[in-house]
Amino acid sequence: MSAWNIIIPIVTLIAGAAGGFFIGVFYLRKQLEKMQSDPEMIQKMAKQMGYNLNKQQMNRAQQMMKNQKMPRK
Repeated sequence: MSAWNIIIPIVTLIAGAAGGFFIGVFYLRKQLEKMQSDPEMIQKMAKQMGYNLNKQQMNRAQQMMKNQKMPRK
């Protein structure tokens, strides 16, 4: 049994975890950008969390999302 039988799986696990993390961050950022311009998506997300937003709350939520600066790296 060589050291490569231990090293290679550990390296691939770390690389896969890092790659999955960055893909997840990219996907989440795209979803949030889409949600800023689509009030129906915000309403759907609020209902999934158990909230029912009225028109004023909806406008406030959209405004907050538009003012939110997404950091670019």
